[in-house]
Amino acid sequence: MRLLFLFLILASAVRAADPARIHVFVALADNKSQGIIPVPAKIGDGDDAAHNLYWGCDEALPPVFKASADWKRTASAPSQNAAILERVVFTHKSGKWELTADAYRGSAIRDCINDFFAALASEEPNLSLVAYIGHDGLMDFQLPATATAKRGPGREAIVLCCKSADFFSSHLAAVNAKPVLLTTQLMYPGGFLLRAALDSWTAKESPEKILQRAAAAYARNQKISVKAAAGVFTTGKP
Repeated sequence: MRLLFLFLILASAVRAADPARIHVFVALADNKSQGIIPVPAKIGDGDDAAHNLYWGCDEALPPVFKASADWKRTASAPSQNAAILERVVFTHKSGKWELTADAYRGSAIRDCINDFFAALASEEPNLSLVAYIGHDGLMDFQLPATATAKRGPGREAIVLCCKSADFFSSHLAAVNAKPVLLTTQLMYPGGFLLRAALDSWTAKESPEKILQRAAAAYARNQKISVKAAAGVFTTGKP
C-alpha cells in the first residue's frame, strides 16, 4: 500500500508538471474556396502550406514562432486528418506552455472552425487557450448548431480574423469560452499578432495589456499609429 501511495503521489506530480496547452487552428488562405479579397496565387493556394499567406510567409505562425527566442520548435509532421496539411509544436522556454498549430486546407475552413469550437468545449486535459487564425468563414456560412451544443469548462479564446467580435462572440458564449482577443474591423491576421498576444498572456498580464501588445505589433506591420491599431482589437468584454 505504501508503494502504491508513493506511486500515486509521483504520478500526480508528473501530471502537475505537464505544460499547459495552447491549440491554434489555422485555415490556410484560399482564393478559390473562400470569400477573401484575392491574394497572389502563390500565397493563396489553400493546398500549399509551405507558401501560404497564413503558414509559409515570413509573418505567418511557424516562421514567426521559430524566430522567437521564447519558443522552440519541437515537432513538425503531416497529419492523419485529410483536412490538415501540417502540424507544428512549439514549447515555451519556461517549459510551462506547449503550443500546437494545425494548418487546415483552405477548402476545409468549415472543418477548421468547427474543430476550433469543439476544442473549446472538449475535455482535453491541460488545454488552456484555443486560437483561430484565418479568413472569417462565418461571413460566408452559418455555423451548425451541433458545433456549439456542448458547453466547455471555460477556456480562453483568441480569434484573429476579420470582425471576429461580430461573428464569433455569440458562439464563444455558447461554448462557455472566455475571449482574450477579438477583432472589430477588417484586418490582416498574421501570426505575429498571436506571438505578441502570447508574450503578454504567458506573462499573466491584463487583457488591456494583451490588446496593447497586439496593437503595437499590428501598428508596426501596417505602418499605422498604435491608436489606430488598437481600434482593430477588443478584449471581448463590455
